[in-house]
Amino acid sequence: MRICQITGKTAQTGNHVSHSNAKTKRRFHVNLQKKKFYVPETEEWVSLTVSAAGIRNINKKGIAACLKDAKAQGFLA
Repeated sequence: MRICQITGKTAQTGNHVSHSNAKTKRRFHVNLQKKKFYVPETEEWVSLTVSAAGIRNINKKGIAACLKDAKAQGFLA
């Protein structure tokens, strides 16, 4: 499933708009990456499917804090 395990972001819906202004449905997918992160507190590697915004959050707050928040919000099992 296309969902960020840190932020919980999923695809949004919108419209393709042609030159004649006809509208058809489309999806805006999340920029997901499969990344491995080292958690120094537990001394183990964690594989996550993370959006670009999730990677920025990890760089800002740290992997341990982000994993704790994601578990509390239910994004991570």
